[in-house]
Formats: sequence, structure tokens, C-alpha cells
Amino acid sequence: EHRGEEVAQRNPLRRLPVLELDDGTVITESIAICRYFEELHPEPALFGTGALGKAKVEMWQRRLELNLMVSVAAAFRHIHPAMKEWEVPQIPEWGEANKPKVIEFLHLLDHELAQREFAAGDAYSVADITGMIAIDFMKPARIKVPAECTNVLRWYAALTSRPSATA
Repeated sequence: EHRGEEVAQRNPLRRLPVLELDDGTVITESIAICRYFEELHPEPALFGTGALGKAKVEMWQRRLELNLMVSVAAAFRHIHPAMKEWEVPQIPEWGEANKPKVIEFLHLLDHELAQREFAAGDAYSVADITGMIAIDFMKPARIKVPAECTNVLRWYAALTSRPSATA
């Protein structure tokens, strides 16, 4: 369905998510869609408040996306049998090569989370959402959060217990 013509008409990359507005405008990419909704409904502010708050959220959003999500996705897409038709060619060695990158970043994140409740500071943000989703995908990618990353485990447990995590 993702690779079908219906999606291709809205997004030539044939990827989800795709948001089509009433006027036919199409917005793709998760963060772009989130920013659109934040402009319509600015509270709670998931992209931070004030110059410094917004910069910290953006910094951690990018760190979690580029250093965790990308490596987890590479592992998942190149290792999981269900992704064989999606990731052509599927290169299991590349998937395995990304696993140490994930673990290395989790240790860095664990150190940071020892100092605060959320990824970008004292408030829940889009950076936390990105991190939670990346960790969710670690299971099918066959990667476990190291037991010694207690702050990451605490953070993830808190995030997944939020009502919005099950919506």
C-alpha cells in the first residue's frame, strides 16, 4: 500500500506519512506535519518556547533523529525479513553494522538524561516522541537498550506511560 500509486500521487518518494489538506495541499515528512499542527494548536508547545527552548528542542530532535532513528531504521530495514521487498537490496551486514551506533548513542543519551527528565530539558517535546518511536523500532530491529542505561529505561517507561503514547 505504501508503494502504491495512491501514495505516489501524493508523495513521489512513496513514503508515509502523507497529510492531505481540504484544499488539496499535501504535506509529507513527520516533523513538517508536526510543525504544521503546532502552528494550528500551539499549546502544548512540542517544539519548545523562547529562542533557547526552541533551539534545544531542535538540537535534540535532530540528534535523536540522525543518531538514533536513522541507525535503528537501517538495522530494521536491512535485518527484518518483512522488509525484504522494501529495502532492495537488503544488506544484513549493513543492518548489523548499525547496531553498535545505536548502543553508542544510547549511552550518550543515558548520560544526558541523568541531568533532566526529558530529552531537551524540563518539558515533553517532539524530541521525546522521536526518541520513543526509535526505541519502539529497536524491538523488530533486534536491538535492546543496555541494562546499564537506566536513565534511558526510566525515560522510555515514562514516555510510554503517557496517554498520548497509546492514542
